[in-house]
Amino acid sequence: MIRFLTSGESHGKALAAIIDGFPSNLELDIDYINSHLKRRMMGYGRGGRMKIETDEAEFLSGVRFGKTLGSPITIMIENRDWKNWTGKMASGKTEDQTEVEKISVPRPGHADLVGTQKYAFDDIRNSIERSSARETAARVAACSIARKFLEEFGIKVGSFVESIGGIYPVDSFSRKLFENDLPQDFDAWKLSALSDKSEVRVLEEEQEEKIKSKIQTVKKNGDTLGGTFYAVATGVPQGLGSFVHYDRKLSAEISHSIMSINAIKAMEIGDGFRSAEVFGSEFHDEITLQENGFSRKTNRAGGIEGGVSTGLPIIVRAAMKPIATLMSPIGTVDLATLREIQARRERSDFTAVPACAVIAESMLAWSIAKFFLEKFGGDSIQETKENFMNFKNRDFKRTTDNFSR
Repeated sequence: MIRFLTSGESHGKALAAIIDGFPSNLELDIDYINSHLKRRMMGYGRGGRMKIETDEAEFLSGVRFGKTLGSPITIMIENRDWKNWTGKMASGKTEDQTEVEKISVPRPGHADLVGTQKYAFDDIRNSIERSSARETAARVAACSIARKFLEEFGIKVGSFVESIGGIYPVDSFSRKLFENDLPQDFDAWKLSALSDKSEVRVLEEEQEEKIKSKIQTVKKNGDTLGGTFYAVATGVPQGLGSFVHYDRKLSAEISHSIMSINAIKAMEIGDGFRSAEVFGSEFHDEITLQENGFSRKTNRAGGIEGGVSTGLPIIVRAAMKPIATLMSPIGTVDLATLREIQARRERSDFTAVPACAVIAESMLAWSIAKFFLEKFGGDSIQETKENFMNFKNRDFKRTTDNFSR
C-alpha cells in the first residue's frame, strides 16, 4: 500500500509531502520531479503568483545516492512568497497580532464560508490558506514518484486540454482514443509532449489562438474561465482493481483522485456521459483475440470494465469550473456586519485548466501505482519487476487453460 500526506499553507513557509510504501532501489532524480512541477506552472492566463514562485523540490528523507530506500520519502517545496507574508502568517503569538487585518468577506465558489462554519474561525484567511490550489504543488511532487515508478513497467501518463471557455477543437483526438484508432507505438506521454508546446495545452493551433483571444477578453472584463481536459494512461496491464468490493474498484479509486482536485466539478471514465444516450450495441467494446491475448475493437469503456483494467488505455475526462476569485466580484455577505456587499479580491489566475490537466495526470498516476503495487507487491523494485514479469508470461495461458479443462 502506498500513501501520501501533504502539509503547508498557500503563503506559509513551505509545502511538504510524506510519501510511503514505494519499494527500494527505484532510481529517483530530483530534476525529474522539478520538471513536472514546472509543467504545473504552465499556461496562458495564469496569475501573478506564478511570477513569484519557481517551484523546486528537495528530498529530506527516503532517498540516498539517487535511489529510494523503501522508507518514507519526505519532499519540501519552499514558498518564495513567504517573505512577504511573515507577519500575516506567523505560527506563534506575536505582540502585533491584533494589528493583522481579519478577513470577513467570503468569496462565492471558494471554501471561505464553509471553512469558517466548519472550523469556527473568526478570520477567513485560515480557510483560504489550506483550501488554496497551491497545495497541489505538493501533490504533483508526491505523484511524480508514482509516475517514475510506473515508467519502470512501460506505463506512461499524459494529458491534453480539450476546451477552455467552451472553445472545442475541430477534430477531437478523443474519438481516436475511444475507437482504439492509435498507432502501435503510441504512449500517453506523447500527448503531453505535444500539448506542452501549446500555451494552453491544446492540440490544434487554430483552437489555441481562439482560446488565447477569449482569455484576453476575460482579463479585461475581470472574469475567469473553466474548461475540460483528458488524462490518459497507456501500458496499464489488465487485472488492476476488483469487482469484489466497492473500494477495490479501479474506477472508484480514479474517480476519487480526480474529484479531489481543486475546482473539478465533473468527470467521466471513457465515453461515460455519451453511454447514457446510445444503444448498448453502439457502446460496448467487442472482444477480440490477438496473438498474445485479448483486446477490444474499441475503447469506449476507457480501459476499465467492472472496476478492473482491461489492458487498453485508461481514459479520464474532467471539467474544471471557472476560477472563483473574480476581479469584477459578485455578491456575498460580510460576516462581521451581515450586510450584503461585493466579494473581496484575492490574487488569482484567469484560467488554470492547463495546469489542472497536469495535476490530473499526477493523480491518475498515483491511483494506478497504488493498485499496481497492491497486485504485484515487492519490497524492492527488482522483486516487483519479477512479480510483474511472471504475471505477464503466464496471464494469457492461465486464462485459456482454465477453460480448456
